[in-house]
Amino acid sequence: MSTPAAVPPRPATGRRLSRATDGRPAAPVRIVHLGLGNFFRAHQCWFTENAPDAADWGIAAFTGMGVGPAEIMAAQDNLYTLVVNHPEGPRPEVISSIVAVHGSDDHAAWLGYFADPALSIVTSTVTEAGYRRNESGGLDLTDPAVAADIAMLRVDPRAAVTTAPGKFVAGLLARRAADAGPLTFVPCDNVPDNGEMAQHVITDGARAVDPTLLAWMDSHVGFVTTMVDRITPRATDADHDALLAQTGVDDRALVVTEPFIEWVLAGEFVSPRPAWDAAGATFVEDIVPFENRKLRLLNGSHSLMAYGASIRGAETVADAIADPVVEGWVQQWWDDAARHLPLHAEEIASYRTALLERYRNPNIRHLLAQIAADGTQKIPIRIVPTLLADRAAGGMPSGAVRAVAAWLCHLRGHGAPITDAHVGEVAGLVTGSLEESAVALCGWLGIADAAVAAAVATSAAEIVDGA
Repeated sequence: MSTPAAVPPRPATGRRLSRATDGRPAAPVRIVHLGLGNFFRAHQCWFTENAPDAADWGIAAFTGMGVGPAEIMAAQDNLYTLVVNHPEGPRPEVISSIVAVHGSDDHAAWLGYFADPALSIVTSTVTEAGYRRNESGGLDLTDPAVAADIAMLRVDPRAAVTTAPGKFVAGLLARRAADAGPLTFVPCDNVPDNGEMAQHVITDGARAVDPTLLAWMDSHVGFVTTMVDRITPRATDADHDALLAQTGVDDRALVVTEPFIEWVLAGEFVSPRPAWDAAGATFVEDIVPFENRKLRLLNGSHSLMAYGASIRGAETVADAIADPVVEGWVQQWWDDAARHLPLHAEEIASYRTALLERYRNPNIRHLLAQIAADGTQKIPIRIVPTLLADRAAGGMPSGAVRAVAAWLCHLRGHGAPITDAHVGEVAGLVTGSLEESAVALCGWLGIADAAVAAAVATSAAEIVDGA
């Protein structure tokens, strides 16, 4: 979700954005965000911008690592253009909700915001890996960077830590010391039950640094789970040039996105929040059906296309879905996944129709190579639950089997290039014959089923032979 947020530097040929001529006056900082990427600026910033009380809710955004787009945005009063690519053409809008930008190393500013009673919400898009979890879902205290942060905070609560969990714990220490009041965490990473995930990690970090912080957190800190959705491909030079021609604005921080947007939230806000619901966000008691609908139907089909369609020569989602063979694969996967979604058939059918419309949008260049990244983190949660559920019911889900087979082909060097921080865990499993590789990879996925492994090997051969 979070991608490089600016096009490569090029000679300026148009005017820069400025609050004197564009957007709204800067609102007071009441939200801090970690992970200044494209998705955040297309999604949470858009909802905040379009809330009726937007003038009361400014966002201070920090990059996840390095300086990134912070310097670019600072040069244009922290404004940027969000280009919404409708099928009939682009519609640019200026987003004003970010009022301060900081590099990841500006720890003094981070602590300063947390110590300010005006701060009410902390949001994040640091990817699943950024939470530094262990196999049981808690904070990985053996991670060298995590261990270093904990050791420093034990000595000095204002120490310049580097990991996301370390920053969150340091922020809470500063807030408690300042008696600055309650705060709500609203993680927006594309991970199931992300609120509980963040709570687990931050609580583990607090316990390791200063166990007395836990009681304060119980009465002052809330965690909300969210489901987020908006396809946000990287901006290209062509996008930049088109904006320049259309508006005369030379925006190095522009973000390109699709018309569709969805945000579902569940949990208790212990502090005030923007009127996001008035901008279209949905607040529910049970978020699981919404998470699973998106995870299985959208994210699962994305992974299938990223690995399988790239072998057939497709570069983008639009390319992939235009291939009748690939659309057939997607529909078959959706049939498998739909059998295990606790939703009405009409709602599932409507969502599938909407997904096809989104995928076919010719003005959204969503790269399969981008989607293919980090399969070791995605396949186990996007595909495997459906496969296991169907097998438990006595079926052999051909769509789910094909998705695993496509990933196997990817790991064996076919299609999109491999970009996965944890690929070492599986690389050695796929070096034998196709049949041996299928058995080993299925075992790694927790699928101890010879029939499934055989089906995966057969499907993998068919994918490669049919390319």
